[in-house]
Amino acid sequence: MADEYFLTRQLTEKGSFTSGIEGPACDQHGNLYAVNFARQHTIGKVTPDGKSSVFIELPNGSIGNGIRFNSEGYMFIADYTNHNVLKVDMATMEISVHGHEPRMNQPNDIAIGKNGIIYASDPNWEESTGQIWRVDTNGAVTLLETNMGTTNGIEVSSDERRLYVNESVQRNIWVYDLSNSGSVSNKRLLIQFPDFGMDGMRCDIEGNILVTRHGKGTIAKVSPGGDVSLEVELEGEHCTNIAFGGSDGRTCYVTMADLGNVQVFRSDIPGRSWQLFKDWGLL
Repeated sequence: MADEYFLTRQLTEKGSFTSGIEGPACDQHGNLYAVNFARQHTIGKVTPDGKSSVFIELPNGSIGNGIRFNSEGYMFIADYTNHNVLKVDMATMEISVHGHEPRMNQPNDIAIGKNGIIYASDPNWEESTGQIWRVDTNGAVTLLETNMGTTNGIEVSSDERRLYVNESVQRNIWVYDLSNSGSVSNKRLLIQFPDFGMDGMRCDIEGNILVTRHGKGTIAKVSPGGDVSLEVELEGEHCTNIAFGGSDGRTCYVTMADLGNVQVFRSDIPGRSWQLFKDWGLL
C-alpha cells in the first residue's frame, strides 16, 4: 500500500553513534555501515534488524565520511583527516589506501560509477569553497573541478550519464555530463534551495535524487528536471546522509548528527545502489 511509504521510524538508539555519524551504505547482504559508531575513528555495522556493533577501527587517526561498495564487494571510505580514499577487504577486514591526494581539503562524500570509478567531493568549510576529484580503479587521483562552493553530496545518475554535486552553503545542486572515462562537462544548475543546507544525496533507479536537507530535518525528493515532488519529515534536524538498502532496494537509511542515530523509511522506488548490485551480479 502506498501509505507505507515515506514514514520515518528509528532504527538505532539515540546516541549510539557520535555526532560525526555519516556515510551510510548497505552491502549486498542488507547490512548498513556508517562512520563513528560509539566513538570516532570507527565504522559501525547495523544488521537489518537494527543490531549495532563496531565493524572496524580506522588506523593512523583516520576518520571516515562517505562509504561506497564496488562490484567486487570492497568497501571504500573517504578518510577526510588523512586525505585518503581507503579500501576495506570485507572478508579479512584489511584496510589499505586506495587513493591519496595531499592537495585535497578533505575527501567528504563519495560516489561510484558502474565501472568502479569513484568521485569525491572536497569542501573547504572555512573558505566556503570546494573541489571535485576522480579516483580511478587503479587509485590514480585526478582533479575534475576547483573554485566551486562548499561541495558536499555527490552522486552518479541512474543512467550513468550525469554527475550531481551539491554545495551546502550556497544551496545549489549542479549537474554535469559524465563520460565513460569519468570526465565531466556542461555544468548547469539543477536547483537552488531558498533556505537551509544540504548534505549527502542518493539517486533512485528512475533518476530522482533524495537529498538530505541539513538543518531542516527533511529528505527532499528532486526530479531529474529539478522539481521537488515531496519532503520526508525526520525526527531531528541535522540529517547528514542517506542510503538505499533492503531486499527490494526501497529501504532508506538516514544518519542524524543531532540524535546520533539512524532513521529509516520506505521509498516507492528502489535505489540506484540496489540496481548496481544486481547489475554486478551481487544480488
